[in-house]
Amino acid sequence: MSAKKKVVVLISKGMDDERASVAWSIANGGIKSGLEVSIFLVSSGVDWVRKGAYSFAHLNPKDPTMKDMIETVLANKCRIMVCPPCSAVRGYTVDDLIDGIELVGSTALHQLILEGAETISI
Repeated sequence: MSAKKKVVVLISKGMDDERASVAWSIANGGIKSGLEVSIFLVSSGVDWVRKGAYSFAHLNPKDPTMKDMIETVLANKCRIMVCPPCSAVRGYTVDDLIDGIELVGSTALHQLILEGAETISI
């Protein structure tokens, strides 16, 4: 049996930009398609994984809620990585983020690409 194809969704949009909803929707679609999905959060995209932040956001009325989409990613044990400087500039430490989030630099993203992952940036 061959390994699952990998995709990394790099999300740079936060709660003020509907494109963030699109990014999480694409990640959910990848899960449903059988891809091994990873998320890499940079810039204001980091805000999505601050504890309690996504619970009430609903950017696009045609998409599921952000809570549903992010919890689907979490429930499927997808890797969610956060840019350490992007987190630090917002005053977030690992304790401010939901459980299971990795504070890792771009080398983690590069490693996934070397392993054959496709990337989608939003």
